[in-house]
Amino acid sequence: MKKVKLIEVRSELGAGTRGASMGIDALKVACWDKGSDYFKRFNAVSVPDLNYTLFDKDLFTNAHRIDSILTVQKNISNTVQQTIEMGMFPLVLSGDHSNASATIAGIKAAYPDKTLGVIWIDAHADIHSPYTSPSGNMHGMPLAIALNEDNLERQINDPEPETIFFWNALKKLGTDGPKLKHEHLVYIVVRDTEEPEDYLMAKHGIKNFTYAEMLAKGPQQIAKETLARLQDCDLIYVSFDVDSLDPKFSKGTGTPVEVGMTVEEAKALCVCLVRDPRVCCYEMVEINPTLDTENTMAENAFDILEETTEAILKREFKSTAIH
Repeated sequence: MKKVKLIEVRSELGAGTRGASMGIDALKVACWDKGSDYFKRFNAVSVPDLNYTLFDKDLFTNAHRIDSILTVQKNISNTVQQTIEMGMFPLVLSGDHSNASATIAGIKAAYPDKTLGVIWIDAHADIHSPYTSPSGNMHGMPLAIALNEDNLERQINDPEPETIFFWNALKKLGTDGPKLKHEHLVYIVVRDTEEPEDYLMAKHGIKNFTYAEMLAKGPQQIAKETLARLQDCDLIYVSFDVDSLDPKFSKGTGTPVEVGMTVEEAKALCVCLVRDPRVCCYEMVEINPTLDTENTMAENAFDILEETTEAILKREFKSTAIH
């Protein structure tokens, strides 16, 4: 039976708002408050962050702190790869969403010949590059890194040569070139995008299951249709950003967007998705307790995390029993 290993990534270098580095500790507080033994049950490894560099001058207008982010991402990628190679299931608890491109790089480094599908549960498409990003915040760029996508047709910025150097290095992490194809990416409840992202989604026919569809069909059906779209993939990575939830459940995230999922819908969705034996990694990101009252987001997120982890463990036990 595969053991779950927690990979704690406190880096918040890619976010526009400070505080996501405290998300993991906020989850632990929620765990204690609930009287759960969750964090005692699993081995955890903490990936070194460079958050102290947030006090240094940022030299990269179109991709803030990309130099430090590259260093952190190499560590994340190596940790995910090693966890998989040790026969464990990497469950990544992360600060900001820029870290996810390194998780994907680590999966691909462990399985270079496998076809990877990505399920992105988020209010945002996160498919900008330094050439298209209006903010330069790198938590809006992880999928472009994984897809090896510059989107030059929609270029609005002229990044410095140093920025391009680091950008190309990020795209080479894990394995050189694209880690996945556009058709192997599925969005769920993305609802806050910019034109360059809309352009890519339309150009490549990237599916986004909207919240209206979620309401009409229910989370179980959305999960079923999502997995069916990835039928050609050998492996699946699920990335869960807490801003996929509706802000009425909590303001504790850097970029909340109206009209999102309820906590119960998110639980049902994640549980159904991770039951698929191809799911090889799950990540939760962007909990920011400094924007919160009473640690509400972390408490809601912890409930989702606990149920999702149980579903992973049950699935692993079942698959071991069959063999």
